[in-house]
Amino acid sequence: MPPFSISLLSAGGALAAVLALIWLIQRLLARAGLVRVNPATRTLGIEERMAIDAKRSLVLVRCGERRILLLTGGADTVVGWLP
Repeated sequence: MPPFSISLLSAGGALAAVLALIWLIQRLLARAGLVRVNPATRTLGIEERMAIDAKRSLVLVRCGERRILLLTGGADTVVGWLP
């Protein structure tokens, strides 16, 4: 092999090793709860759910900075937006 291709292989291997190390550290920190993974993409989520009966439940959904209360089961209804 020419020396140029050996140096390219070495550089590619070093880059792959560094990227793998960064990924591993990020996973360990996320598992330990020290950092959140992609907090900017998590704008929608269920905060709480409470069963009313066998079919219906109240669900508190977070959408960005606002929260909405939904009644699900049967006819789904928006109960209201919370401040």
